[in-house]
Amino acid sequence: MRPIMIPRKIYDVVQSTLLFKEKVSLIKQRYGKLRKSGSPDISVVIPAYNEEKNILATLQSLVLNQTTRKVEIIVVNNNSADNTAGLVLSTGVDCITETKQGITAARNTGLKAATGKYILNADADAIYPPDWIDQMIEPLDKNENVSLTYGRFSFIPIGKTGRLLYFFYEYAADLIRYYNRFYKEEAVNVYGFNSGFRRTEGVAVNGFDHPIGANEDGYLALKLKNNGYGKLHYVTSTKALVWTSDRRLQVEGGFVKGVSKRVKKILFPASFVQVRTDL
Repeated sequence: MRPIMIPRKIYDVVQSTLLFKEKVSLIKQRYGKLRKSGSPDISVVIPAYNEEKNILATLQSLVLNQTTRKVEIIVVNNNSADNTAGLVLSTGVDCITETKQGITAARNTGLKAATGKYILNADADAIYPPDWIDQMIEPLDKNENVSLTYGRFSFIPIGKTGRLLYFFYEYAADLIRYYNRFYKEEAVNVYGFNSGFRRTEGVAVNGFDHPIGANEDGYLALKLKNNGYGKLHYVTSTKALVWTSDRRLQVEGGFVKGVSKRVKKILFPASFVQVRTDL
């Protein structure tokens, strides 16, 4: 069941009372324990464009993950005009630059730089629960017939819309995704900020490259599935539920306009071009 209220561990990160230096110190310390020494098992890749207001909270939530695996975090600075890169570097997290503007270029650059066996896709304005890493990796680790994992998300209100309204909207969206999963094309349910795959397989299908009219995240899922790397796995546990602000809905004119746009996208997704299976 989806939570109506924002969980305490998520809320504590969003409303952190730590001073700037304390937050940077916490991230640096925890990241050292998460990264450990030697080759990483997992690479968390985060594209970022002008995210100085959000990036530290995202990094804090990631380094507070409870896992025994070695994890590297790579932030891809995509021409930010603010202090995004400086903040990331102050925490000890790797920050690389991609000058070609766009989410596809940024994700591909992160994929090329990653060295982990598994790739987890994250966003610079999302908050990740403490068990997210293990929940997303476990199906890939235990089942070679799974090529990609993807999960759910919930909204953190920053505007006038309350959590209760989002709660009902999220359940309605889940029903539509259920329909896509069993009766249309499951790949349209995949979101780039909450998905994972094996690095070598992602590279083998040319990463996030996609034709005009398709999305980089869903098209990668489609390529992996159609090229015989395995099925898609929907992670429904609330332990993997990612929280993101509703700022884009507010920019698009508020809840009604923003949700209407998203519902149309879910009901009438861009048509996927036939994927070659001889890549």
